[in-house]
Amino acid sequence: METIATTKGQIVIPSKVRSKLGIKEGTRIQIAINEKDQSLILTPITRQYVHSIRGKHKGTGLLKALMAEKKKEREL
Repeated sequence: METIATTKGQIVIPSKVRSKLGIKEGTRIQIAINEKDQSLILTPITRQYVHSIRGKHKGTGLLKALMAEKKKEREL
């Protein structure tokens, strides 16, 4: 599927994709950049997604990881 960005950088996620992924009005979308192949990864933050990552980062120093990620974002 393909979509076009507006002058404000907005894009439309096709209806079939929104339905399949459970994206509704107000759903937060996480955006990641794959540096290797210069692509975007859009992940809807739904209840299902939150439940799937529950306990995934237990004991991994999330605060340090978050601080490093924020620092990296500021450098862009």
